[in-house]
Amino acid sequence: MTDATPSTPWRRAVVTGGAGFLGSHLCEHLVEQGVAVDCVDNLSSGSRANIAHLIGRPGFRYYEQDVCADGTPDRLPGPYDLVLHFACPASPADYLRLPLETLDCGSLGTRNMLAVAERDDARFLLASTSEVYGDPLVHPQREDYWGNVNPVGPRSVYDESKRFSEALVTAHVGANGADAGIVRLFNTYGPRMRPVDGRAVPVFVCRALAGEPLPVAGDGSQTRSLCYVDDTVDGIMLVAASRSVRPVNIGGTDEVTVRDIALRVVALARSRSRIEYVDRPADDPQRRRPDTTLARELLGWTPQVAWEEGIRRTIDHFAAARFGAPAPAQPPASPNGDHPEPYGHPAPSRLPS
Repeated sequence: MTDATPSTPWRRAVVTGGAGFLGSHLCEHLVEQGVAVDCVDNLSSGSRANIAHLIGRPGFRYYEQDVCADGTPDRLPGPYDLVLHFACPASPADYLRLPLETLDCGSLGTRNMLAVAERDDARFLLASTSEVYGDPLVHPQREDYWGNVNPVGPRSVYDESKRFSEALVTAHVGANGADAGIVRLFNTYGPRMRPVDGRAVPVFVCRALAGEPLPVAGDGSQTRSLCYVDDTVDGIMLVAASRSVRPVNIGGTDEVTVRDIALRVVALARSRSRIEYVDRPADDPQRRRPDTTLARELLGWTPQVAWEEGIRRTIDHFAAARFGAPAPAQPPASPNGDHPEPYGHPAPSRLPS
């Protein structure tokens, strides 16, 4: 973590989606800061393994519960100073598998957790996403950009779930004076992502470690701005402590093509894998990079972990799980040891970028 994290003003927090990739890092951070934490997750995409090291820690409690269910506020005793609503299938593999549940999480789940926050007079923070900008026509994306979103496309269950949840939070601020904020997250990655997550970084890393082809959508020229999970957590906590009621972008500022990400993963994993071009998913954004001026000027937040260093840490995490040690070197794919060359357009699968 960076030194930007503020001194913690909370006694007890509730984190929905707390057994997921990002939620578990938030739970860990809060526990380490001495905050009591209630972790809520129905394990539809999360895992107990992500929070196993927190079980038994003072103040940490786990509730296996669906935040969309009737009576959710009554099942969460509190009282809370901070409500972090991060429950929602976030990877394409999950929200395409759980479309109705994804929409429920943005609507019913957000309403339930706003009720918990208002009951306890707690700070509420919604995890939103760069997907609210769709396939943007403005670059980089500022918080005042309304987006270019297909409301009935295959990604719409996630895009519109988050857009509705942002509207719901904003309405509660206006109608009830809720102390509620919104953080829009861009391409967070790092340890505890699932190998079958479907997002580019874990897919690339796991394929590279296995010596298998890396599936790159389209020609790989589409860009992403990666943000290592430690930096994302620091940004989230700063937004939570700021009392800002405006959406705030949190994401990396280095814009990189998906093809270059794949090539660096192969090089850093010392793999012989090649790139395999596959069909590009519908409504896949061509360019994505946040304008983080607001986060920098309002909060003093800037990402500290360079994307290549973050990739290296992520590779080490997956290698330890696979081999019990750092990834073993593999013979280079070409005689001179250069980056492996891509080949073909066989499109054996359709993986998101």
